[in-house]
Amino acid sequence: MESTEIKNQVLSTLQNAINKNILNKVVFSRAKDKNILKTVAKIFYKDGEKKLKVQIFLKDGKVLQKIYGINDFLFEFAEDPYKNYRQIDLVAKNKTLEILISSKGKIHFSGSLEGAEKNFISDSQDEEKKYILTTENGKTFLSALGILGKDGRVHDKKQAKYRQINKFLEYVRTVSDMFKNQDRLCVCDLCCGKSYLTFAIFWYFTEILNKKVEMYGVDLKKDVIEYCSSVAEKLGYKGLHFECGDVSNFTPPDMPDLVVSLHACDVATDYVLAGAIKNRAKVILSTPCCQHEIQNQLKCNALSLITEYSLLKQKLAVAATDALRAKMLEIHGYKVTVCELIDPEETPKNVLIRAVKRERPIQGITVKKLIDEYNSTCDFLGIKPTLSRLLNMPEFFQKSIEKITF
Repeated sequence: MESTEIKNQVLSTLQNAINKNILNKVVFSRAKDKNILKTVAKIFYKDGEKKLKVQIFLKDGKVLQKIYGINDFLFEFAEDPYKNYRQIDLVAKNKTLEILISSKGKIHFSGSLEGAEKNFISDSQDEEKKYILTTENGKTFLSALGILGKDGRVHDKKQAKYRQINKFLEYVRTVSDMFKNQDRLCVCDLCCGKSYLTFAIFWYFTEILNKKVEMYGVDLKKDVIEYCSSVAEKLGYKGLHFECGDVSNFTPPDMPDLVVSLHACDVATDYVLAGAIKNRAKVILSTPCCQHEIQNQLKCNALSLITEYSLLKQKLAVAATDALRAKMLEIHGYKVTVCELIDPEETPKNVLIRAVKRERPIQGITVKKLIDEYNSTCDFLGIKPTLSRLLNMPEFFQKSIEKITF
């Protein structure tokens, strides 16, 4: 196929999608320039005119951003698509059209935008106005943590982290009504790392909701804890405390209202959840990652069709690990939802487990059903998860079901 024909097909497809107001975003990938991971374009209105915000994600972590008019955008990205990218995904709310361009110049369309819902287009290029945390209201602590530069903008390498923190804060906001009648809160961030999220949550409760908060960030890395402690002291965050130690040995001075954990690796998430359960936390927000334990144990002949492929085995292990964690939380009296933290394109470590303690204990017969589901799944997969050991589940099973309350 001639490059002119490819250009015309890509150009007309993009133009039609833009004119119909159905595009959520356009993702350009498989770039000829090996320094580019992908390019993402989103439409917005400025002064009544359609514009596109284009972000180019580089392999070194930088993000380049530029605003285009419609014609300039089409000229730059559709005039000669074969020259720059081999894949273009047009993403609507309920439809996706994938355009693939082969090395031999052949073009292939997969999917369709036919019947796609119209997309609401923002009247401002400044998406930050939607954020709970902005570069203005959180300027003091964001600057202290090195997220903002001297120009007041988020550093390119911190853009993804900034969006991630804001998305996590949205989930914090969804559970904050539970604490509206409380003057004081006890909050824990376990495996807190560099504590960007710790500072953000402390800021949200104290500055936005005007709560008095005692918050504890716990991590094994001494240098990180010393740094975070010094930043908290400089900011005058007297209720924010950092402790160096193993989360499995940490017990907060009060029953925690909220326990959070952002990407505690592998079984570290199990230690976080076990501690939160034992300390009877009211709400748990946890994003797991690197679920290797179950992957290494997984032995199930019935699923050999999946497990013989390492990538698929890994995905199965991730899903099984987090499903069993969710079930264990249900066993211990929590109402659990599992959701996406942020755009899956930004990170594969994207699952958020949200657990809210039920006001009333669940019935013994329900607990037995949940335990049976948990045990039968473990037996089927041939695994012994760390979380069940940490919660002394063998002893738990021997109790009379009628006497079990949470």
